[in-house]
Amino acid sequence: MIPAKSVRSWIARYGPWNLVRTVHNVLPGRLRWALLIPVGLLAGGSVGYPLIEGENWSSFDGFYMTAITITTIGYGETHPLSPAGRVFTVILAFGGIFTLGFLATETVRALVSGEIQDLLGKHRMEEDLARLVGHRIVCGYGRMGKIVCEDLERTGEPFVVIDTATVLGPWPYQHGLRLTGNATEDEVLRKAGTERASALITAVGSDADNLYITLSARLMNPKLTIVARADEAEAEVKLRRVGADHVISPYLAGGRQAVQAVIRPTALHFLEMTTRPEFKDVQIEEIRILSESALANRSFKDARLVQDYGVIIVGYLRPNEELVYAPHGDTVMEPGAVLIAIGRRLQLELLEKLAGETAAK
Repeated sequence: MIPAKSVRSWIARYGPWNLVRTVHNVLPGRLRWALLIPVGLLAGGSVGYPLIEGENWSSFDGFYMTAITITTIGYGETHPLSPAGRVFTVILAFGGIFTLGFLATETVRALVSGEIQDLLGKHRMEEDLARLVGHRIVCGYGRMGKIVCEDLERTGEPFVVIDTATVLGPWPYQHGLRLTGNATEDEVLRKAGTERASALITAVGSDADNLYITLSARLMNPKLTIVARADEAEAEVKLRRVGADHVISPYLAGGRQAVQAVIRPTALHFLEMTTRPEFKDVQIEEIRILSESALANRSFKDARLVQDYGVIIVGYLRPNEELVYAPHGDTVMEPGAVLIAIGRRLQLELLEKLAGETAAK
């Protein structure tokens, strides 16, 4: 048995109207109407009996008489009825029989068809979406979108997938939520949490749609990192003008990779290993130096990153966006700069922790 204190605490926290709203959201439309009819009969009976029978009947007497009539329990008349009252009772009885029969049929149909389960899942998804902060959004679940989702799933970071098609079968991602809709619509982007997201990848099949999604997302969140797909060469310039931080052309990238596989196969294999999350032996990572970290305002020589942590610093991005390749030992690490480091996952995690620690630690 649930303690009364817990029930009161739940009601105080969520309120009865939230419960009503939740039930309304998870029930199919026809079932909601089927539930409203008995409620209307109860309300009508609570008012009708006192009006017909006079002052001897209270509203509660009318409610009780209506309840036992429409449910066909038939305990007997609460008070003696006049002919008009009996006619009213017959109307309620027939209305109750057909209404409860329709309600039972709709309930069974909704349960067997899985409609209630789908609505419950949709309601839970909307609640999960409302709680997301700093997540990634993937627009388009085609061939490129699926590859993006697989890599995001390996990172363990939450993400949302927007696509017009309904995904058949079980959802394969533990860290990803699916949202059925058109990403070119502002309402869908808002529902995905674009204002709270950290990055958006638009990989739908149309350059025009990618352009519109990029523009809408940039207006919603000026700080959002946007990566856009472009099939045509002229689309890249337009995408950057409307706010895309990075533009990826699958055909151009695939062609360049094919050339590198012939000219520099070993180098290409190494780069693939360092950028794919399933390879734990060696990876390349971006590490931002916080202003209060132990690395801020220290030189690479003094920090001894190679000697003590076993990582190789192949690049250094200054706060002014100047990129330094293979920085020398006298280079001072500025707050807000980004280290591009190669090493084992454990070593990189230690370096990330150091870059975020305070100097006092």
